[in-house]
Amino acid sequence: MATNLWFEQALLAGGWAERVRIELEGGRIARLEPDTPPLVDDLRCGAAIPGLCNLHSHAFQRAMAGLTETKGAGPDSFWTWRDLMYRFVARMTPEQLQAITALAFVEMLETGFTRVGEFHYLHHDLDGRAYDDPAEMSVRVAAAADEAGIGLTLLPVFYAHAGFGGEPPEPGQRRFICDIDRYAELAAAAAPAVRALPGGRLGVAPHSLRAATLNQIAALVSAFDGPVHIHAAEQVREVEDCIAWSGARPVELLLDRFDVGPRWCLVHATHMTWDETHRLAASGAVAGLCPITEANLGDGVFPGRDFVAAGGRFGVGSDSNVRIDAAEELRWLEYGQRLIHRERNVLGGKDGASTGAALFRAALTGGRQALADEACAPGIAVGEPADLVELDLQAAGLAGHRGDGLLDAFVFSTGSKAVNTVWAGGRRVVVEGSHVARSRIGSSYARALETLLE
Repeated sequence: MATNLWFEQALLAGGWAERVRIELEGGRIARLEPDTPPLVDDLRCGAAIPGLCNLHSHAFQRAMAGLTETKGAGPDSFWTWRDLMYRFVARMTPEQLQAITALAFVEMLETGFTRVGEFHYLHHDLDGRAYDDPAEMSVRVAAAADEAGIGLTLLPVFYAHAGFGGEPPEPGQRRFICDIDRYAELAAAAAPAVRALPGGRLGVAPHSLRAATLNQIAALVSAFDGPVHIHAAEQVREVEDCIAWSGARPVELLLDRFDVGPRWCLVHATHMTWDETHRLAASGAVAGLCPITEANLGDGVFPGRDFVAAGGRFGVGSDSNVRIDAAEELRWLEYGQRLIHRERNVLGGKDGASTGAALFRAALTGGRQALADEACAPGIAVGEPADLVELDLQAAGLAGHRGDGLLDAFVFSTGSKAVNTVWAGGRRVVVEGSHVARSRIGSSYARALETLLE
């Protein structure tokens, strides 16, 4: 059945339009009519923008938020955080994973993310053995996406080693570890559950150059279709270890050894030289940036000014999910650049351009490329998925704003507080700022956490 909506303003592929009537059918935009009065049965709304893609998430880590903010005996870093994460995840059951993941997906929708790339590596039972269904945990992620109503690109992670050069895995990694055959079995078993979801997609994710050898990455990329996601150059120590092992830096090595292109997403890519930055931009691959998590873990700041100036493509993700807010990821992406360059409006593009709009449009197209493995219009368009976010024009930070000024206010002022209604795949999942199943999913999350933290 078609759903008819009418918006005071809407960000269309060709730019902002007034008084826009939109018909949804089959989960997609069936018809657009700008400068049109509403019909009697139309749902009247404020301003419409496309939903963003959250291109990098470890949903189970949502349950860790606030648990790793106590000072350790020595300097704290990503690596000390990782030790705590390994201990935390060692106890998680499939039921707890589904409850935690569903709540994380609910929070994503409430802030304007309508599709998520779940970089999923918690595969096996507590002792490291496969479940009777090798895709048990992947199926739980798909079930959580179905509960929440979010679009899912599942990225099952291949994780085989503890360090560069094929080092044997550590005990804390036993729930992640696969060889190529075991991974293929897992991915094949997960595919039906993912493809049963509206718009469900499956990609491939060698975890990193630490966790997969060059030969294993080559085998995975050639054997599996869809997007390719990999962590790269997140920490200084990772770069130093890669140089010691191979004589090359992580991004440099990937670009030298593989046909990195639009199918690829290099997650973080924080520590790059000028040459790596320009080569990655020229490749057409997407840089998957997670500014909130990168700040929380003390990773560093992505070379955004040079990358964007070179025509690089990027999207944003919530990664560890310590805080979930689509606009805040964009805000901190820009703020990180302001802090290191001591300038304002660093990623705004040409003179006179809106920085909020530039960030939003880049994340929209880059995120969609990284998760759907296809191009998309820089706004709402006929034939595109009906992933829509209504901004409340009565919200204090948005009042009086029009066009790109709305995106500036959304990104730098109101954030998720301005999100009123969200449609994902044509399904209305957020109403008056709250997910329609928040109470039930939130209760399941609370029960899971109560037992997990005992």
